[in-house]
Amino acid sequence: MSRLKRWLREALLLVLIVAAALWGMDWLRAPQLPADLAQQPLTSLQGEVNLAELSQHRPLLVYVWATWCGVCKLTTPTVAAMSQEGDKVVSVALRSGSDARVATLLEKKGLQGVAINDESGAIGQRWDINATPTFIVLHQGKVISTSSGWTSGWGLKLRLWWASR
Repeated sequence: MSRLKRWLREALLLVLIVAAALWGMDWLRAPQLPADLAQQPLTSLQGEVNLAELSQHRPLLVYVWATWCGVCKLTTPTVAAMSQEGDKVVSVALRSGSDARVATLLEKKGLQGVAINDESGAIGQRWDINATPTFIVLHQGKVISTSSGWTSGWGLKLRLWWASR
């Protein structure tokens, strides 16, 4: 019995250490977003878009990704499934080619919703995006949370749920 207790205690300690390391990495990579992020007018593949309006009634997930990002290949199917389930998602393709190329990729991946092509990287630079993928949760025009790197679908859902509280 004491062996099981020791094993459980060590497993819990390991989980806490890993969680602290991941939180620390996320904190270090967090973009220094401009205060007026949600008010900045943006041009999407569908036309003009305002993130403050899109996040007014329900939390909005802004997914910053790139075609050249290896981790994005793992997270895009999760975000696509969320968009198909009705979660509000705006995707921002960072230096990933022409509008036509980005539109084709989004359709192929099943990622629905508003799509912004940051072909030159100007938005990513203005938002201080240092890592892809980056996830930004907005609600009522305010940034609720940011996260960079791999994250799970339940982690994203939890962030959206928390934003609505």
